[in-house]
This record gives sequence, structure tokens and C-alpha cells, in this order.
Amino acid sequence: MSLKAQITDDMKSAMKSGEKERLRVVRLILAAIKQVEVDQRIVMDDAAVLTVLDKMVKQRRDSVEQFQAGSRQDLADIELAEIAILDTYLPARLSDAELDALIATAISETGAASIRDMGKVMAEIKTKAAGRADMGAVGAKVKARLA
Repeated sequence: MSLKAQITDDMKSAMKSGEKERLRVVRLILAAIKQVEVDQRIVMDDAAVLTVLDKMVKQRRDSVEQFQAGSRQDLADIELAEIAILDTYLPARLSDAELDALIATAISETGAASIRDMGKVMAEIKTKAAGRADMGAVGAKVKARLA
């Protein structure tokens, strides 16, 4: 079953069970997926859906930081609850050891020797770690390794 179909089934089960918060978040996910499909005139596969979900999690994490800085813990808690629901659809995050091994493998496979080769390394890592790692943090680690 594709990820998109699973999300649609989860919407139906949330409707039947009366889980209002989960239903709201699942509808947000489906709306975001539909928006991308309409804008780009494509049918999204699992990798593209993971990209949308990853973007949604990142937006909510940024919102949590802003709300906490503004002393609005009530709004931050709502965003954290949404993140928890979104995380159920994302694959398990890579540990630091797994991420370091992935970076080392990508550097050796691309033959990267300096910071100029960072784009090649990041492209290699992005295909293998899609949805399983924060690419901003990965970029910082790669930069430190190549510097």
C-alpha cells in the first residue's frame, strides 16, 4: 500500500473513531499533497509524499521555536501534537552513528576532497536519507568533514 493510500485510510478510520485532532492533521497532510499534485500536475509517489511530510514537520518545528520564544506554550503544544502525528508517517530517524557512516560512504563514493565537492556528497546523501534526517544538520556535518 502506498503512503498516500495509507494516509487516506487513516483519515477514514479517524472519522469513524471520532479522533478530531488526528483527523484535522491527516486532512492537512492530504491537502498539502493535493496542492503539490495540482500545482505540478503530477501524481506523487512515496518519496515525494515523504518530502511533503518532512517539510510540514520542519514548518511546525520552526513554529514551536517561535511560539516558545513568544511565551505561547499553548500554541507550541498544539504544534508538538501535530508533529507527533506527522512523525507516524515518516520512516525512523537515522542515529548519529548511522548518519556518520552514510556521510563517510557518500564522501568515498563521490571521491570528494574539498568543500567544492559538497554538492555531489549532499545529492548522494539526499537520495539515501530522504525523510530520515534533517538535511540542514547533515549539511553542517558534511561541511565540517570536507573542510
